[in-house]
Amino acid sequence: MNVQGTVHKYGDHVDTDVIIPARYLNTPNAKEYGVHCMEDIDKDFVKKVKEGDIMVAGVNFGCGSSREHAPAAIQACGVSCVIAATFARIFYRNAINIGLAILECPAASAGIDAGDQVSVDFDTGVITNLTKNETYQAEPFPPFIKDMIEKGGLMASLKARKAAAE
Repeated sequence: MNVQGTVHKYGDHVDTDVIIPARYLNTPNAKEYGVHCMEDIDKDFVKKVKEGDIMVAGVNFGCGSSREHAPAAIQACGVSCVIAATFARIFYRNAINIGLAILECPAASAGIDAGDQVSVDFDTGVITNLTKNETYQAEPFPPFIKDMIEKGGLMASLKARKAAAE
């Protein structure tokens, strides 16, 4: 499993309230979350982001309330992967549960800039900054998490497992 895209870069302690502002949480369609993703800290994000792009951030990304709407908003706007120095634990789990690929890698977080072209190999955990010709090593996903992400999250993975058993 590999992705490649343009980087959108953010700092430390990006909380779930700025990833998807609370005023949009009653939206009945999860696709609508993507329309408002990051708008309180980057009004032009949804105009700039393209399918497959990559988000890079500093420490404690996804802190704040435990809403799973935050990773859903990132996924809905087309981001293929989030790389951060560290993630808030509940965001980390929520992202995996919905099938959003995330990697912790402090070196990549520090070395990658907005606009860089980056590729990620989830099998090895290698993050390659194509713009700067640099590589970083993240911990690759264990096979069960990789499978969960490839199938679209926890529920989709469980449905696939059930169907295979029948």
